[in-house]
Amino acid sequence: MATSVTESTDADVELRIPADSAFVSVLRSTAAGLASRLDFDLSTIEDLRIAVGEACALALPEADEGSSMTAEFYLSSRHLTVSVSVTGTELQPPDQESFAWQVLDTLASGASAEIASGRLAIVLSVGDEPVVD
Repeated sequence: MATSVTESTDADVELRIPADSAFVSVLRSTAAGLASRLDFDLSTIEDLRIAVGEACALALPEADEGSSMTAEFYLSSRHLTVSVSVTGTELQPPDQESFAWQVLDTLASGASAEIASGRLAIVLSVGDEPVVD
């Protein structure tokens, strides 16, 4: 069984914000800043900003009221993986036919949803695939 990126290593950057759409811009800006540090081109950075927003749009409705949303960023030389997660009592996987999922899947080089231990994580990747030793 393959180990997901969120299970295998500690995040390079981790942010916790209130699970409220008013704070999504913080995650979008953080993602853009990190992608810029990795020398991603402007088009990829903008795609990433939009993809992170869509990941949040998919996760936020599942969050318990008053809870937090966590974003973990995993960086390599030309690759960035972002995991946006929330806790909830009755978590449902996102509808992969929804407009938000279709946008996310189109803009990211990879996208998945994971539910474990009362937590929904939307994971997306952009950039060149990381080299696995």
